[in-house]
Amino acid sequence: MRRREFIALISSAAASWPLMARAQSMPVIGWLSSLSAEGGKPNLGAFRKALADAGYVEGHNVQIEYRWADGNYDRLPAMAADLVGRRVALIVTSGGEPAAFAAKAATATIPIVMVMGGDPIKEGLVVSLNRPGANVTGATVYTFNMESKRLALLHEVVPAAKTIAVLVNPASPAAELQTRDVQEAAPRLGVEVVIFNAHGADEFESLFAAMAERKAGALLVTADPALYNQREQLIALAARHRLPAIYEWRLHAVEGGLMSYGTVLTDAYSQVGRYAGRILHGETPGDLPVVQPTNFQFVINLKTAKTLGLEIPPTLSARADEVIE
Repeated sequence: MRRREFIALISSAAASWPLMARAQSMPVIGWLSSLSAEGGKPNLGAFRKALADAGYVEGHNVQIEYRWADGNYDRLPAMAADLVGRRVALIVTSGGEPAAFAAKAATATIPIVMVMGGDPIKEGLVVSLNRPGANVTGATVYTFNMESKRLALLHEVVPAAKTIAVLVNPASPAAELQTRDVQEAAPRLGVEVVIFNAHGADEFESLFAAMAERKAGALLVTADPALYNQREQLIALAARHRLPAIYEWRLHAVEGGLMSYGTVLTDAYSQVGRYAGRILHGETPGDLPVVQPTNFQFVINLKTAKTLGLEIPPTLSARADEVIE
């Protein structure tokens, strides 16, 4: 090798050493999600902003390793094990309980900051909301506990519907709770609920045909990450079958669903971003209280209501946090 080429090679390597050293010393956050990358985008933005406010900017002084299960919960354990094998500084779980359970099963030492939909104490993820203990904390949005409320709102809009279809993902840890919740609420409202189990998106067409056979007058789509991933197809099918439907998140109504009722999901991801920053600064997850929701959103899409020939009661519109026209 010529002397000039040798000097150029050494200079190039020397210039890269600080960058390599910085990359090696940079903490890595593992992101484990039941959702798809596309479905998780809005929440990821809220997380990154809060993390940056805590002093950590992705690509600058922290890295994030992403693992998206695309609604396939059986992929989560291997993804969690992979992140643990990479010795990440902490794991953030999104998309409900399946990701949180997978992470907790994979490690008892790496901090876990979760976003979940149910009761973290009842489900064994923490011992207390105020003092979670062990290596898990985060935020719960309690969306799995709101199905009876959604059913009541749907009944107000379509009081003539005596049979209401309820779409459930049987693979969800919350499926039994959700089913029981609507079945207990139905007699009080004077309606019959019919449970339709969706094992995958390839069943949606046949399930909607079965709803028509049962003469369902409305549809409740239960809270579930896998169903959320398929929201465009579900909203389109509800429109085609002229089924008034209620969903969990605001985005459903924005994208054409009739109504949504749930917490503000970006609030939870902002909190998780703040907690991730605090843990990277040295705090212990077991000392950080699990945050509960304080902000709830009821959204009505009047354009969809008009397409369905529905008249939204003025009293109901007045209670909505947002009316899309």
